[in-house]
Amino acid sequence: MKRLVTMLAVLTLGVSLLSGCASTTQEGASEGATESTETTEGEETSSASGDVVTINFPTAATTGAVYPLGSAIANLWNTELDNVRASAQASNGGVENLNLIADGQAQMGVAVTSIMYESYHGTGTFEGRPNEDLRVLAGLYYNPNQVVVSEESGITSLSELKGKNFAPGSAGGTSEVETRIHLTALGMNYPDDIKAQFVGFTEATDLLRNKQLDGAWIMAGVPTAAVTEITSTAGGKLIGMDESLIEQLKADYPWYAEYTIPAGTYDGQDEDILTSAIKITLCTTADLDADTVYNLTKTFWENIDTLAETNSVLQGITVEDAVTDLAGLPLHEGAERYYKEIGVLE
Repeated sequence: MKRLVTMLAVLTLGVSLLSGCASTTQEGASEGATESTETTEGEETSSASGDVVTINFPTAATTGAVYPLGSAIANLWNTELDNVRASAQASNGGVENLNLIADGQAQMGVAVTSIMYESYHGTGTFEGRPNEDLRVLAGLYYNPNQVVVSEESGITSLSELKGKNFAPGSAGGTSEVETRIHLTALGMNYPDDIKAQFVGFTEATDLLRNKQLDGAWIMAGVPTAAVTEITSTAGGKLIGMDESLIEQLKADYPWYAEYTIPAGTYDGQDEDILTSAIKITLCTTADLDADTVYNLTKTFWENIDTLAETNSVLQGITVEDAVTDLAGLPLHEGAERYYKEIGVLE
């Protein structure tokens, strides 16, 4: 009798184990099918249907104004748009941002129109690597060329930089490139016609203060700390450009714009300063769907005042600025739809 009971118990346990295995296998198969279905649906469903859109957003170095601006914009999009997950990231600036967009590793970036133009057409730094999918989401603010000289130098115009101790910027940097373009346009043999010291903003400020430099070229948003320091503590002043030079630059390079630095921007600046400038943009890729870009654009401009409260570079810009001085670069169709909707474009 005991033996029979034992055999029945073993049989019962075996059936139970087999049932459990079958149940587990069926649940596993069911879960696998669900995951497969979700993946398939995710691939077939556009972001307009609510799928989460991941946006990698390289900006610039953490020490400048562009990185916190990008972080603020990404945070705005994440807060206001349920299907967007934007991540602002530090980077080496516009050239790297554009390369990441071209390689599909980023969907958004910040860059000036000059290097955007080169990336789109495959010229200059991007020789032979055109990115025809590059698009503008919004033109933002201008980066003007600011030429600062010491009062003692007696310099009043760019042509008088010839033979002077001058800092065009770090070799290969944006300011140095701008110095070369402008002085060459004036007929100078750059850099031989100046006594060039290829240093950055901080070192240039110290050299001016120590009377080892006559001037420096600084390309940055207004006001910028380096110019403020030079004019307030190093005996410096801004000099402007002739309108004819700016018109010549605009004819030769489609990204230039005329810009006025208002009187009172810096210490001792009693009059407006006319100069050239290049616009900074939010750029993106045509691969990002139109509905998503429409919502990103709309959310950005409807909250521009809030963004400007903590990002001074945005103060004073308007939605009309979004579509001007873009060097002929195409807007993303989603952004274009928004600008047409509000009457900025026809």
